[in-house]
Amino acid sequence: MSANKLLLKYARRYPGRIILTVMLGFSGALFNGISTTLIVPVLLSFLEEAIELRGAPPLIKTLMHPFEGLPENQRLILMTGAIVLAIFLKNVTSYINTLVATSLTRSLTSDLRQAGVRLLLKVDLEFYSQTKVGDLINILGGEIGRTASAVSTAIAMFTTSMTVLVFVGLLLSLSWKLTVTATVLLALVAWANQYIINRSKHFGSQLSAMSKDYSVRVLETLTGIRLVKSTGNEKREYQQLKHLIQRREEADFQAQVNYAAIGPINEVVNLIVIILIVFIGRTIFANEIESLSTILLTYLLVLIRLIPLISQLNSGRSQFASTSASVEVVNKFLRRKKKPFMRNGSVPYTPLQSGIHFNKISFSYPNNEKFFLKEVDLFLPRGTTLALVGASGSGKSTLADLLPRFYDPTEGQISIDGRDLRDFELKSLRKAMGIVSQDTFLFNASVGENIAYAKPDATQAEIVEAAKGANAYEFIERLENGLDTHIGDRGQILSGGQRQRISIARALLQNPEILILDEATSSLDTVSEKYVQAAIEKLSCDRTTLVIAHRLSTVQKANKIAVIKDGQVVEMGSHKELLAKGGEYTKLYSVQFAEDSARDEALIRGSYEIRTSLNFMINFLTVLVDEMGDSSEERDEFISKSYDSAANIVKTLESIEYIIKRHAVKK
Repeated sequence: MSANKLLLKYARRYPGRIILTVMLGFSGALFNGISTTLIVPVLLSFLEEAIELRGAPPLIKTLMHPFEGLPENQRLILMTGAIVLAIFLKNVTSYINTLVATSLTRSLTSDLRQAGVRLLLKVDLEFYSQTKVGDLINILGGEIGRTASAVSTAIAMFTTSMTVLVFVGLLLSLSWKLTVTATVLLALVAWANQYIINRSKHFGSQLSAMSKDYSVRVLETLTGIRLVKSTGNEKREYQQLKHLIQRREEADFQAQVNYAAIGPINEVVNLIVIILIVFIGRTIFANEIESLSTILLTYLLVLIRLIPLISQLNSGRSQFASTSASVEVVNKFLRRKKKPFMRNGSVPYTPLQSGIHFNKISFSYPNNEKFFLKEVDLFLPRGTTLALVGASGSGKSTLADLLPRFYDPTEGQISIDGRDLRDFELKSLRKAMGIVSQDTFLFNASVGENIAYAKPDATQAEIVEAAKGANAYEFIERLENGLDTHIGDRGQILSGGQRQRISIARALLQNPEILILDEATSSLDTVSEKYVQAAIEKLSCDRTTLVIAHRLSTVQKANKIAVIKDGQVVEMGSHKELLAKGGEYTKLYSVQFAEDSARDEALIRGSYEIRTSLNFMINFLTVLVDEMGDSSEERDEFISKSYDSAANIVKTLESIEYIIKRHAVKK
């Protein structure tokens, strides 16, 4: 579908407004033409010049017929009144036409934005992995905005064209020979403008590209503002954004310079055309027109009114060419071809009876030949917990993403109670699943609104109950406005553990039948982990749960544990069974246990050093307080040793803090 067809496709939704625009445009053009044609006879009457209509075109005779046989003064008043009425009606129809055209433009803009948002909500996650979010925001904002201006320009050009056609009809009725001559001359004007129009298209493409780069960079900078500040790169980011801003404004300036050249060029060329028409009319057609003064003056007046309209059309063509790149971008964006869409099933999801079967699943990401899962065969019985463990990059999260159908398996199938997962309606299937992941997302809204996101009609009592169940209500009560506290972008006023507990409360309120926990405690400190782990145990009680974990201590209670290595299941069993085998699970457990042992030894050693230093410091300070020092030199020595002991305590505490942080990062 071409870019112009895109505009026509959406414009066809409003046939009433389009027909009204055509009728109003034609009416305005007709009133404009009548008032223009009557001006010359009125002027001649004011100047007391004879109005000779013998041999005049039928159109002028028709317009003058109602005024024939009237007294001079009365005819002048009626003709002047007719001109004023025609101009009044022309402006009324133009005003109404502007309102209708503006309404149509706004409706089309709204439709385009809604279509874009609807597309983004329906398209698969694969699309987002290949597209920059900043580019999408630029399309929904700037590009659709410029496309809307193209719609407005097209409507204005159409209305102007109606007036041009009426005026050309008037000119043809006055003298077809002069009109042919004028057409040839004005064609030269259009040809001269074509170069500017082509440049407008080029500058429009540049502006569109610059706007995209700028939007992408701004979004990335603001999203990663903590990294920018923590690395002291504010100046570098400013310089990069400054460069993009300058390039965009330069492209916009060039487009404006190019557009501004149309007016002066057209004015000079149009003046030359009028002079040539006067010369040709006097020298070539004088013998063929009996009433030369009336006809030629009328012709020139109509032509003078016509030429600015042609200039408007040329300016409109330049504007439309400038926005054509944006129209093409929006057209490509809204085109559903070559975009991944998940096939929706027709069977409503029904409560789980037997279990979930990952039946020989193999998976590779689009445009990637490497298989990240190979022949995975697992069964998750109803009401039990299956844990997936393994090294980073082994395929655990990929397998979990297949269950809510963020992706479909490349080979094999996932079935629920024996029915292929792809047969179920996506919405009902996902409504039955709750997901708590490591990367918790919270909206820039209140705490209560975030908890109730999966169940918008939840009561205040239900929200409070879910918050208590997630061990979150205690800290929520301490917030300034409790559940009504706005938590900022992505919940920035909350700690990691608090955000995670809000996420768990959201899942509790949703009350899903199937629960997916993707490393939900991996980035938390020890205290937060205990709160979150307790909340998770409440959440997963009596639910069919798929757990992905790096810390093996969090999955020991799982009914079954599957060890994933290089996309394959290499071991399966309970915690005790897997330890007894002495295989991959035992290796993972031993590594983590060794790390824990080393950490505990370091903490015990640090604790001993702190106690020793404290004892020394207390003894020295006791001597000083009891004034047991024999001399000022001895007292100064005790003070110095007390200071050394305090410094040693601080240094030991820093070492302990480093050990804890390093252990948390590894986990």
